[in-house]
Amino acid sequence: MSAFTTEDLFRIMRECAGEEEAVDLSSAAAEQEFALLGYDSLALMEAISRVERGYGITLPEETLGEALTPAAFVTAVNAALADRMPAAGAA
Repeated sequence: MSAFTTEDLFRIMRECAGEEEAVDLSSAAAEQEFALLGYDSLALMEAISRVERGYGITLPEETLGEALTPAAFVTAVNAALADRMPAAGAA
């Protein structure tokens, strides 16, 4: 599976917020805190749930408190995806 990107996250966040409530999420938004982008902890919890179901991973409970920006969230998702993948060359 390919890496999870900020574009993937922004798509999910738009779905969680509803199209009419969607925030303008540009590439510069990746380093801004979710709260500054207009997303509260409930929206982030919904995004976490959708990512876990959609990508077959479990994110650590700390993700909600530690992933304050989209970039940090994407890093956490990619770390979970990497942990799920078998080691290269393993038989």
